[in-house]
Amino acid sequence: MYIFFLYIGLTAGSDVHQPDMLWRNQGDNATIECKHSKGASYYQMYWYRQLPGETMKQIVFTIANSKPDFEAEFKSEKFSVTKPDALSGTFTVSKLVPGDKGLYFCAVSDLSEAYFGSGTRLTVLAGKNITLPIVKIIQPSANECREQKSQKGKRRKTLVCVASDFYPDHVSVFWELNKQSITDGVATDPAAKMDAATGNYTITSRLRVLPWWSQTVSCKECLT
Repeated sequence: MYIFFLYIGLTAGSDVHQPDMLWRNQGDNATIECKHSKGASYYQMYWYRQLPGETMKQIVFTIANSKPDFEAEFKSEKFSVTKPDALSGTFTVSKLVPGDKGLYFCAVSDLSEAYFGSGTRLTVLAGKNITLPIVKIIQPSANECREQKSQKGKRRKTLVCVASDFYPDHVSVFWELNKQSITDGVATDPAAKMDAATGNYTITSRLRVLPWWSQTVSCKECLT
C-alpha cells in the first residue's frame, strides 16, 4: 500500500526569530522582521545575505537610535533597516528583482559572541502564482521485479516519488514506512529542475525498500 501527503513545513527557531520563508512579487518590497530573547545586552544586530552558489556576505550592522553601517557594496537605496530597540529590527530589500532571491540572516551580539537566526528564504515571484506540486508514486518496474526473482537476498524494490509542476522551487521530499520517517535507501535529486517552457519545477526521489506491498509507504512533499 502506498499513499502521499502534502504539508507545509516550518523550522524551529532559536533565541533569534525570523520568518523561514518570504515570497514577494517582482518590483515589490520585502521586509524581514527579526526579534530575539537574549536580553537587552544583545543590542547589536547584523544582517547577512547568501545568494545561491555564493558564500554569506555581511550587509549591515546596526544598533538602536544610531545610523546603520552598511558594507560598501550594499550602500544604496535598495537596502534599508530599522532598529527601534535592543530586541528587534527589520531589514528591507526594495524593488525586488530575480537576483535578490536568496537566504537572509539576522544575528545579534553583545560585543563578544553572536547568535544567528535560522535564515529567511526570500523568493521573488516573477509574475507567477504559487503552485503546489502534483505528486505521484511510481511502482517498481516489471523488469526490476523479474530480474530479482532468482536473486536470493536481493529483494529490494525501487519506488519513485515524482513531485511536478510546482512553483517556486522550495520543495523537499521525505519518505515514511509504516508512518516512521526513513532515510536508508533514499536518493533524492539535489535540487528541483525547472521546465523552461512553463517555469515550473519537478523533483524526484527514489526509495529502495524490502517487500513493500504489505507495508504503508508514503512520500511527503514539504515546502521549505
